[in-house]
Amino acid sequence: MPITNAEIAEVFDRLAALVEIEGDSPFKVRAYQRAARTITSLPVELSQMVQETADLRAVKGIGEQIAAKIHEIVTTGQMQSYERKKAALPEGVLTILEVPGIGPKTAYRIATDLGVTTVDELERALADGRVAALPRMGEKATESILQTLQTRGAKGKRLPVSLTLPIAEQVIAALRERCPSLKTLAPAGSLRRFEETVGDIDLMGTSDDPEKVLDAFADLPLVSEVLVHGPKKASVLVKGMQIDLRIVPEDQFGSLMQYFTGSREHNIQLRELAVRKGLSINEYGITHVDTGEMVAFSDEASLYSYLDLQYIPPELRQGLDEIDLARQGAIPHLIEEADLLGDLHAHTDQSDGRDPLEAMIQAARERGLQYIAITDHSRSSTIANGLNEDRLRHHVQHIRELDSLLPDIKVLAGSEVDIRADGTMDYSDEILADLDFVVGSVHSAMEQDKAAMTRRVVRAMENPRVDVIGHLTCRLLGHRHPTNADVEVVLQAALRTGTAVEINCLPHRLDIKDTHARRARDLGVPMIISTDSHKFEDYSQARLGIGIARRAWCEPKHVLNTLPLEGFLASIKGHKRR
Repeated sequence: MPITNAEIAEVFDRLAALVEIEGDSPFKVRAYQRAARTITSLPVELSQMVQETADLRAVKGIGEQIAAKIHEIVTTGQMQSYERKKAALPEGVLTILEVPGIGPKTAYRIATDLGVTTVDELERALADGRVAALPRMGEKATESILQTLQTRGAKGKRLPVSLTLPIAEQVIAALRERCPSLKTLAPAGSLRRFEETVGDIDLMGTSDDPEKVLDAFADLPLVSEVLVHGPKKASVLVKGMQIDLRIVPEDQFGSLMQYFTGSREHNIQLRELAVRKGLSINEYGITHVDTGEMVAFSDEASLYSYLDLQYIPPELRQGLDEIDLARQGAIPHLIEEADLLGDLHAHTDQSDGRDPLEAMIQAARERGLQYIAITDHSRSSTIANGLNEDRLRHHVQHIRELDSLLPDIKVLAGSEVDIRADGTMDYSDEILADLDFVVGSVHSAMEQDKAAMTRRVVRAMENPRVDVIGHLTCRLLGHRHPTNADVEVVLQAALRTGTAVEINCLPHRLDIKDTHARRARDLGVPMIISTDSHKFEDYSQARLGIGIARRAWCEPKHVLNTLPLEGFLASIKGHKRR
């Protein structure tokens, strides 16, 4: 896989930091920083330009020296001047530099003056005042950095799965391109279980030449620091995340994946079951205690079968009742992304979306969707350029005109309508009745107490024209806590009124979360998985909602937009009223 503009830009960003540490010209530092920003914003891949022997100097902001360095990175996979500077750095500088609030020179002083090489050591040095005593630091700055460490978890920092999944996929793609001998490579750990947040990334692979693969892994341009580099395992930092790669023979891959996928609680229960059978389990396989014979497994399904268990999908390995259900053969066939036939929450440039209606429809068609709803914001969402009644009427007319010309996809004219503080809707019932699909969402007055917020959402559900409640808890991961709505009361009201509840796929929302979705499933509350797309690329985020649904034990039957169009329309509440 050719090196990407993002990877090239990262090298220039790091080079700027190293040049600053060396005390070189500020103009040179800014030149490398400018180059990084320029490269990030380019619409064309530089690797493609090099392949086509295009003159890189024709790109505004790229001069002769920068062009030469880009050519070197693209053709050789690295920049020698950067590699030399990196090799001369004291241990720990790049690790410390990943922490927000710490610049290049400060990172260098912390590593050299204080002997700090890890984030753990940095936290201790911040807490005991040693960092504050350094020149140009002080207590205020160190308190801010320490708070960032504690709240963001840069020490074994946990990031949303929506951010770590692309990092893992980028590393996997780059490594596969560079290592034809790599036979199998996949994520394990909390990422594979689709936990809400991920502390580090575990990759498992097989190869006939493991050392070559591990060498290539350590040399990837994305890697900022190599932590461990052995014959079977390597650990590196990429974008502040630790990534561990283990390579084993093919006949051990299933055992390895099961062991390192976890969860810890699931594996404890599995070991207890094995002990009762006179067996023991580790990352290499299952051993018969009485004879010492070990059985290795190339795939996980065989391992579970050996223990007389139905295969348990990774998302269900939570240490709950999954092993008992697997013993009974009661693990359901979980929903998959291919089961989704429609997307019922999307915005265009008529409100706060980026792309026009036509582009959003075309992207949905290319994804093979049978139906979509266009749901631009209502009038009270002024910050989102919400539509007043006149704009909405024209927008609905445009949607229906386009829909009449498209035989292969149904485009529903809808709206994401604000639920006001008192639970009334932002449009009149007459206007709502003219829409094909209505998403009711809270966007304001989120500080209401539990009773008020619960009444508000329930009242919206009682409106016969509201089909689904969007992003029920209104949380923004890492930025805003959930509202105070009593989710149990709301779900009971959803069941009573026939209102669906949305699993919102926006990376910073992922709302409702898996535990709420599991409760909705158990109650029989209808759910809809929607991307809340604000640009056509966002349709691909459906997989994030699928991950939540799978952790909630959802089958296709629990999600309304797995139904064909006519079945879906017959199942939504508002449609029955029109």
